[in-house]
Amino acid sequence: MSQTAKTPVDFWFDPICPWAWMTSRWMLEVEKVRDVEVRWHVMSLAVLNEDRLDELPEQYAENMRPGGKSWGPVRVVTAARELHGDEVVGRLYTALGTRFHNEGLGVTRDSIAAALKDAGLPAELIDYADQDTYDLQLRASHKEGIEKVGQDVGTPVIAVPGADGEQIAFFGPVVTPAPQGEAAAKLWDGTLLVAATPGFYEIKRSRTVGPDFSNL
Repeated sequence: MSQTAKTPVDFWFDPICPWAWMTSRWMLEVEKVRDVEVRWHVMSLAVLNEDRLDELPEQYAENMRPGGKSWGPVRVVTAARELHGDEVVGRLYTALGTRFHNEGLGVTRDSIAAALKDAGLPAELIDYADQDTYDLQLRASHKEGIEKVGQDVGTPVIAVPGADGEQIAFFGPVVTPAPQGEAAAKLWDGTLLVAATPGFYEIKRSRTVGPDFSNL
């Protein structure tokens, strides 16, 4: 990597997760204040949970089952990537997340179709929401991300090069609202500091509020 190259930040997301969405908007703020470039990848809460559906609340499990609404968005993003390249992934994620979360329209076929239009992508990509055409690629992307952090976490997963060139990966951070400006930079610097500490695994406290999209 040249001295002028930006540091690549790999970010795995499931479009349906409001907390991953919040983190992704923070990551866009970090791009403005630190010399980094985000590379977007899909992971799937449906894939993550497919072997433990009986342990989940019924409505949540129903969304994760084959044919549930959790499958459509990641399948469409994967199809867009396969057919139109990596560069469309972040744009489509922004369009989906804005519809699902900021505008509160929910994970529906209409929302996905509208997001495709917002992102300037072909309308027929919506057909892949109900097809397993690119499920192998979806699962491969999910596996690449989740194996960096372990099966007991969710989305998002972030990975960055460490001082020795090896990637440092972690789940989260889970934060609301998404920090902006210098606050975004400070959280990024602190997250990297703790994540790069050998033997460090976890900081956590109970969530007392839901996702706050008011500043997005």
